[in-house]
Amino acid sequence: MHHLLLALTTTPSPLPTPGLREGISEDQITPGLWGFIMTAFFVLATTLLIVDMVRRIRRVRYRAQVEEERQAAAEAADIEAADGHDGLGVADDADASGDKAGLEDNGHGHAADRPQPRD
Repeated sequence: MHHLLLALTTTPSPLPTPGLREGISEDQITPGLWGFIMTAFFVLATTLLIVDMVRRIRRVRYRAQVEEERQAAAEAADIEAADGHDGLGVADDADASGDKAGLEDNGHGHAADRPQPRD
């Protein structure tokens, strides 16, 4: 086996010829000017498509974010309106002692009819 490897490493390979074989022109082995122009066109078109896609994705994300913020603001306004309607968020309901009207204090700073956190 070593003799075969030694023979392969010492056998000289043929030298490459400096020119083209007979019957072959440069246009047959290189893309030429038209190949370069077409490759440049495809690279430019692909770049423009990627930039357009990124813009569209960014626009969709921004619209979704704005819609989410709008819905959150609407929900907050609905909750505030419901609290105002129930009399829970109105400052005029507080009496002189600072307690809300109709709610009794249980001594821990919480209304008696609300669930209490465990200490």
